[in-house]
Amino acid sequence: MTHVLRTLPCTAFDTPCRPGPARDRRRPLRAALLTGLLGCLAATQASAQAWPAKPVRLIHGFAPGSAIDVSIRPVAAQLATEFGQGFSVEPRPGATGQIANEFVSKSAPDAYTLLAAPGSSLTSAPHLQKAPYDSLKDLTPIAMITAFSFVLVAHPSVPAKTARDLVAIARAKPGLLTYGSTGVGSGFHLAGELLASLGGVKMVHVPYRGGGSATMPDLVSGRVDMMWESYAAVRTQVEAGKLRAIGVTGTTRIGALPDVPPINDSVPGYDLVGWHGVFGPAGVPREVVERMNGSINRALDRKDLRALWAQQGFDTPQLTSEQFAQRMRRDYAFYGKLIRSIGLQAQ
Repeated sequence: MTHVLRTLPCTAFDTPCRPGPARDRRRPLRAALLTGLLGCLAATQASAQAWPAKPVRLIHGFAPGSAIDVSIRPVAAQLATEFGQGFSVEPRPGATGQIANEFVSKSAPDAYTLLAAPGSSLTSAPHLQKAPYDSLKDLTPIAMITAFSFVLVAHPSVPAKTARDLVAIARAKPGLLTYGSTGVGSGFHLAGELLASLGGVKMVHVPYRGGGSATMPDLVSGRVDMMWESYAAVRTQVEAGKLRAIGVTGTTRIGALPDVPPINDSVPGYDLVGWHGVFGPAGVPREVVERMNGSINRALDRKDLRALWAQQGFDTPQLTSEQFAQRMRRDYAFYGKLIRSIGLQAQ
């Protein structure tokens, strides 16, 4: 019997019919590419493990003495101790934090320029101000460092001791009461808008450039009647009797002000809770994100920092980076809905 060897035709989906020389030529190229990719991966991992090899900058977009400034400095000190490198805090106030947010979003993703920011500058302000960055895409959430109710404080000349008193005054004299904030679209601005909406009253919003030292002189002198702020930023003035704490924005009282009721007790449905966090530009190596998240959460778990946070009216959240990113997305959607329901227009 004669055996006939038949050659099958080649198709576009087949390997070459004569693989020898052609395939041999591609093997060195593939090997070189694989070696290059592995080398890049190894270099990235080595760089992440070596981080930080030099001082790190923590940029924030508000004035010295503002709530974010008060909260990030103790954390920066703990990071410096753990990593053995300087972690400097640099205020770049203006545009409801946008100047600092943009600067960090466009920085190199090497984690040597980071952002400390209040949640509102990234989750509410973008719905009202056109920003040169996308806070959900151009920044990497690393760790939440505080969670807190805002405190509504008023100048002693305002004859109100509760939110109910305040609403009564505003209803009797629409447009009489003024309140300052750190800027249009800030959480402190929206806290006032929410009260006006739920309470059916009209108040005059006075936006300031930055917070803390920018707004406080006018509030203490009585040029503006009231303001929503973190307790950390107004604690000294409240304790000195220069300002009166009227209510807190969460639905429960806070340990630092046990006698001050939630605004929700007077205005049902009122509920706002703020936070501060640390971010990097998009593309920060995952290993660095996890190292920083772990370090910050260890700092928040220290007894001395827990005591300091309680004194300032802050909670210590200790979220993973993924949980923090989820919270940021949820708040972004919440504030967008709130702004649309109130009828505020983008500027």
